Amino acid sequence: MEGFHATTIFAIQHNGKCAMAGDGQVTFGNAVVMKHTARKVRKLFNGKVLAGFAGSVADAFTLFEMFEGKLEEFNGNLSRAAVELAKQWRSDKVLRRLEAMLIVMDESKLLLVSGTGEVIEPDDGILAIGSGGNYALSAGRALKQYAGDHLSAKEIAAAALKIAADICVYTNHEIVVEEL
Repeated sequence: MEGFHATTIFAIQHNGKCAMAGDGQVTFGNAVVMKHTARKVRKLFNGKVLAGFAGSVADAFTLFEMFEGKLEEFNGNLSRAAVELAKQWRSDKVLRRLEAMLIVMDESKLLLVSGTGEVIEPDDGILAIGSGGNYALSAGRALKQYAGDHLSAKEIAAAALKIAADICVYTNHEIVVEEL
């Protein structure tokens, strides 16, 4: 049976601010758009942490709940919560089958968390995941480098997602941007 999938998430730290953007499309298999306005970016831990997912929707909700639990357990320590989630995700026989990725961030850290046990902090303060992730990543890097101080983190995140949506058939223009 084909699954429901959700797509592009982009996150950036820029000029002391951070923002994360996600599109709203949920696709069933490779041919049917089931929903246009899904909310894939959320504020967690009393609005101090942003998290966004790409992948299977049900799996992503499981990961959101688990990550939020880890944040509570480690009193908002983003790095510790992400590492503990990745360890649990990788070692649990059921969780290993989850098909999703998370980007998590607070005001000082930006991390990619995967089911293979990876917790990656980017060198340039930019991450993107999902089917349109490479388009958004390329656009975001160019905007950050060449627009510099003329655009805010929130503006870069929104523009990167818009560019990805113009190219990727699994990414739409129903963009949600959250900022810290």
